[in-house]
Amino acid sequence: MILVLGSFGQLGTAFRTILGPDARSIDMEDLDLSDTETIYDRLSAYRPEMIINCAAYTAVDRAESEPEIARAINADAVREMAKAAGDLGARLVTFSTDYVFDGTANGSYVESDEPNPINIYGLTKREGEVAALAVNPDVLVVRTSWLLSGTHPNFASTMLRLAGGEGGRIVNDQRGHPTLVDDLAPAALEAVERGVTGILHLTNQGTASWFGLAGEIAVIAGLDSTVFEPCTTADFPTPARRPANSVLKSERLDAFGLHEMPHYREGLEEAVHGLVDRGLA
Repeated sequence: MILVLGSFGQLGTAFRTILGPDARSIDMEDLDLSDTETIYDRLSAYRPEMIINCAAYTAVDRAESEPEIARAINADAVREMAKAAGDLGARLVTFSTDYVFDGTANGSYVESDEPNPINIYGLTKREGEVAALAVNPDVLVVRTSWLLSGTHPNFASTMLRLAGGEGGRIVNDQRGHPTLVDDLAPAALEAVERGVTGILHLTNQGTASWFGLAGEIAVIAGLDSTVFEPCTTADFPTPARRPANSVLKSERLDAFGLHEMPHYREGLEEAVHGLVDRGLA
């Protein structure tokens, strides 16, 4: 049996779609990840063959004022999952973020680059990586970035609403890989099948700025992209600092015979139309 935690979020939904009846869905209402003392026993009771953890504290700005709850979910809970998986002989796949890096590199970040998070969210996700692998080196930690889907509210749905209205200022000096969850989920499962453990970077090919991505989304939907105005990070201050360079690259794909994920534009159109069809734009 495969347990999918956070199964009703956008990434969890992608896994449920792929796995179908092979997956047992668990959401935050079923398992409170902030109550770390109960996680080991709850997961052990299911006796899964695999645990796919799509749950996380992802409120990047709010984490600055709620570090304890962010750490409990992103680090302490992941450690307990890793312990349970190790004792059960189950595989654990958990997801981390480009925000473990400070964004000052000139090129792409690979798995062996030294993390240096600049906000609480990134710090707690890095702590989760370290804690999980310390208690169970067979864990697969997938770092990814800028998740998009056609099923849930996300950056694309926000941009569609703005493009259909008065537009807005969009940051143009942060770059990363937009990543479609419908591509990420099968890529992660392929990595599990190939026996990958430790940290692995998985993103769609192609980089963009938030401003550039907003324009692409508007054009796909037949909306006016000129309603967006580029601005700098300094022009749009937020409680949590963001890395300017979130570009991830994997140095491990060839060793395991893994395929590169497709360019994000191949799935972006379907995601945008999915959001429109579901009334999320």
